[in-house]
Amino acid sequence: MNDEIPLPEIAEAAFSIGAVVRHRIFDFRGVVFDIDPVFANSEEWYQSIPEAVRPEKQQPFYHLFAENGESSYIAYVSQQNLLPDHKQGPIHHPGIDAVFEGWTGDQYQLKRLMRQ
Repeated sequence: MNDEIPLPEIAEAAFSIGAVVRHRIFDFRGVVFDIDPVFANSEEWYQSIPEAVRPEKQQPFYHLFAENGESSYIAYVSQQNLLPDHKQGPIHHPGIDAVFEGWTGDQYQLKRLMRQ
């Protein structure tokens, strides 16, 4: 019996926790608060993405405190669909203060309690 989990094709995360990013296709920005090394959401969620823009599962996926012009929300985005965006300034999501303690001008700093 082989219980090994296959290694992802992209083995390194391009973004760290606290990084500010924007979606490559859709108009929103966010700050990374968690990283999955490969897809770890439901199959139903995955199938709901239009096939033409559905990402590969074998890559890092990022949990974001996201915002667009109308609202703040939590997003789950593949690495292939993210670009760095810290030059646009901080994110104004209400969840940020629970996890991060400040904006450095480049990224958010994780609260000391979250680092342990």
